[in-house]
Order: sequence, then C-alpha cells, then structure tokens
Amino acid sequence: MSNVVVLDFTATWCGPCQMQKPILEELEGEMGDKVEFKMVDVDQNNALAGKYGIHAVPTLIIEKDGAEVKRYTGVTSADVLRSELSQLV
Repeated sequence: MSNVVVLDFTATWCGPCQMQKPILEELEGEMGDKVEFKMVDVDQNNALAGKYGIHAVPTLIIEKDGAEVKRYTGVTSADVLRSELSQLV
C-alpha cells in the first residue's frame, strides 16, 4: 500500500467537484501505482469531513505516512497536483 494518499472531499451536487473528478482520474491513471486516491462524499461521511475540518468542496488533502502535508480548496490543476505528488513519492 502506498504511503501517499489523496483524499478528495466532494459532493454530488457540487459543480466544481465534477470538474475536479477527471483531473484526479487522469492522475490516478499516471500515478495510481505510487499514490492512493480516495473519494469522500461529504454528505455521506459527515464525521470524516468534520474530523478533517472540511468547510468547502472540493477540498483535496494529501497525506504522507498518515500525516497531512498539503491541502487544496477549489478546483486544482493536474500540473499543480502532479508536481506536489512527484515530490512525495
């Protein structure tokens, strides 16, 4: 199992979240053997969203070895994420 995880806090009703989804799918295709990607629907996982202090979606949290190393709120480009993840793997 990877020690780098991307948590995608999202919601089905969120337009920007729908824009973020194909970006993450692209990165998962490129880096899925080194990075674990997890989608978290905030409406179905209120407790987890609360634990992470999620106030807006989409929010992406990158963890390494179980610790948060980066947080992005709003649609984040593939280039920005690829650069960050490449430094961590």
